[in-house]
Amino acid sequence: MSFPEHIFILAACAFLAGLVRGFSGFGLSAVLVASAAFVISPKKIIPTAQTMEIIASIAMIPAVWRDVNWRWLKPLALAYGLSIPIGVAALAYLPTEALRVGGCALLFVASTLLFFNLRPKLPDGFALRFGTGLLAGFFAGASSLGGMVASVMLFAVALPAKELRATLIVLFFGSAIYSLTWGTFHGVVNRETFALAAWLALPLLAGIAVGSRGFSIVSEAQFRKAVLAVLAVLSVAGVISVAMK
Repeated sequence: MSFPEHIFILAACAFLAGLVRGFSGFGLSAVLVASAAFVISPKKIIPTAQTMEIIASIAMIPAVWRDVNWRWLKPLALAYGLSIPIGVAALAYLPTEALRVGGCALLFVASTLLFFNLRPKLPDGFALRFGTGLLAGFFAGASSLGGMVASVMLFAVALPAKELRATLIVLFFGSAIYSLTWGTFHGVVNRETFALAAWLALPLLAGIAVGSRGFSIVSEAQFRKAVLAVLAVLSVAGVISVAMK
């Protein structure tokens, strides 16, 4: 494998992405794309981020499997399966900057409201879970924001921290494989995608180890505040990364 350009910057981005993923269960793609987009095209780094989601999930699933909320995971996964192909097609053929900025702006508002405990009264049923999956799956395929969308909705219904984190970790394993399959079909996934992911795997796993340790020592309330703050920061970072391109 040839030595990737900007490898040290990308490795630092991968470590940060792993840190956030290890702590919260989501955010890997959003962190990696928002930070690495300053030195690499989003159309290159988004498929690489999806490959790294698989690596991260394999490392984390054994420790969280018993905490998965299957009532949420099943409709989420079904809806993801329907909407990811549309999102990947949007990534392949449409300019994604406006979509990414709009998604980040909505996520900033939602996470800020939840941070101050201003949450909508949403009935936790199949319709909400399936609808969340449709929206999150589209953003997962198109702009790497799927995990942030799903996590905001899971926070809105006050899912316990362990269940929220575990459910997202398992969901991203399947959705990343599915996204890469469609990305290969549309020509946005290639040999370079996997080569770059291989270079970044070690710093990613190091970040996950540190982040997972952080999750194990915080309270439920601390976790929620920290993750919602991360969501808000990632939303702002996403807008900045588009604006400075």
